[in-house]
Amino acid sequence: MTFRSIMMSLAVMICPAGAFASAQQQDHFRFAFIADTHIALGSSSVADLSACIRDINAYDSLDFVIFGGDVTNFGSDDEIRLAKSMTDSICRPVYVVQGNHDANWSESGCGTFKDVFGYEHVLFRAGGWRFIGCNSGPDMRMAPGLVPRETMEWLSEQESGEKTIFINHYPMDSSVLNYFDVTRELKRLDTRMVIGGHLHADRTKNYQGIPAVVCRSALSSGRTPGYTVVKIDGDRISFSERRLYGQTAVELEPWASFDLVPVKDTVRYDSHGLPADYPWMRYDVNDEFPQVREVWKKNFGANIAAGFAVNKDNAFFPLACGAMLSVSLKDGSVKWRKDFPGKIYSTPALSGKYLVFGCSDGNIYALNASDGTLKWKYKTGKAVLASPVIMDGKVFIGGSDGAFRCIELKTGNAVWTYGNVEGHAVSTPYADRDRVIFGTWGGKLYSLDPETGRENWVWSVGKASKMYSPASTLPLYSSGRVFVAVPDRQVYAIDASTGRCLFTVKGGRDAICLGSDGRTVYSKEMFGRAYAFPADVNVSSGAAFPDSCKTWVADNHAGYDIAPTALSEKDGVLYIPTDKGNIIALRASDGTFLWAHKLSVALVNPLRHLVFAGKNAILASAMDGTVALMSE
Repeated sequence: MTFRSIMMSLAVMICPAGAFASAQQQDHFRFAFIADTHIALGSSSVADLSACIRDINAYDSLDFVIFGGDVTNFGSDDEIRLAKSMTDSICRPVYVVQGNHDANWSESGCGTFKDVFGYEHVLFRAGGWRFIGCNSGPDMRMAPGLVPRETMEWLSEQESGEKTIFINHYPMDSSVLNYFDVTRELKRLDTRMVIGGHLHADRTKNYQGIPAVVCRSALSSGRTPGYTVVKIDGDRISFSERRLYGQTAVELEPWASFDLVPVKDTVRYDSHGLPADYPWMRYDVNDEFPQVREVWKKNFGANIAAGFAVNKDNAFFPLACGAMLSVSLKDGSVKWRKDFPGKIYSTPALSGKYLVFGCSDGNIYALNASDGTLKWKYKTGKAVLASPVIMDGKVFIGGSDGAFRCIELKTGNAVWTYGNVEGHAVSTPYADRDRVIFGTWGGKLYSLDPETGRENWVWSVGKASKMYSPASTLPLYSSGRVFVAVPDRQVYAIDASTGRCLFTVKGGRDAICLGSDGRTVYSKEMFGRAYAFPADVNVSSGAAFPDSCKTWVADNHAGYDIAPTALSEKDGVLYIPTDKGNIIALRASDGTFLWAHKLSVALVNPLRHLVFAGKNAILASAMDGTVALMSE
């Protein structure tokens, strides 16, 4: 079905006169809750949502509609615009909350969602109830859910003492890394019910004393399309499935009902704010390994989803909300801050006085590193979420507009543009005198000539889903080979001259690194293991990589971990940033566990190794806005 035919079919969904009454003055009302529509052109999801919309428009007693996240499948601009046009055909007030599928793979850095729908947070009142809804990430990086720091600030600004229903895509349990902070805030707000999706099934839940449900997907996969009808009668709420069979709808008996009563916070929190049911590594691990000391640690009040650039005295990093900061390495104090119209997920690159990065407003910026003043900006066709590499006075960077660019560092003028890119770039390219290599969310890895932009080769991961793309991985080069780790849980070794895949190594997802010896590849698996293998290993083409060829395989003490953050190795130590705020160190020669340090509860971004006060130091940040300088 084309976009035009979808629009024509929606145009005939006429609202019957007097179809619904306002719930504003009622103490009993009902609304539709639709979750996990996963809209994608050419899929059955469009027909499924269309069926739901037709039924909603014919349902006389519905007062409004809430979409509970994963409205789109890949968060693309076309999917978001299609979703908006479809929700616009609903003859009720509509409120939409983002899910992880709307955010994690967004080519616009979630900017298109805000531009098209006009908001990121939901706040409205009906029938004597306050409804609050918000996004829950992850913020352009694969990780468990995380209610963004700036959203937590927004929640803290809402007044208490008004009975509230909270909407979020994720279950507010350990599916969300800062679940305990969220539930504590919800109790302050007098939240009496939480409604979500994500699991594609009807389930009752309890989030540290707050009653909750997650509801079915609208998709017909394995059953009929449908949605949830929520009825509120005074302080009683019930949830029923409405299943659609062609032009016929069947509403089942309620599968859950609750009395909406006040909830007190009886949870005990430790000195770090963690509850007793926090299931992962706790801050007391830092007492076990005192050799790692925090010189300073601060929170900057907004999510961080990128790494650092540093010079002798300062560190430079972005806040995802759209600010670039320079802070003192000595104590973390802010030297300067510059705000931008879009969000920033790009790790800045520094060369002399030039600090270069991309922004979701579609520009590549170069600032004066000493004071943050603008040196130049380069306008592209869409958001720039990827990070740059600077080599020989040239900036190499990908974007979301189907192009990869080489820009002159001093002038901001384009040297060349390669315009045949499928999908959008989000990571840092590899560059040397012979090649610049980058991956995208189009399932492709590209090798270009750095002087001319001529295509050397394009390698395809060969998977039907774009989610199995070499996009988040940082390409490595060694021994005439390029190595990338892909979400299909394999490391691919590719001939750097021809783009032909030589062999694959089972295990690994996005996070790899090349050792300081230039000859050892390190990788991290999803289920608690790390391993190393020689980059120049001889394996028959197409043969399975034997475990016997690995230098070592070891427990990495991280447990289940999906962080795409690159590993790093320095002075014989392998550093593993995790998705739950921990940094783990293994001996690089054999994988022996050395120490662990808890920085935060959120995904750890790329580490920066440096020398501070004559000692080896690590500059680290986490997605919740935490930054620390640590010495070993």
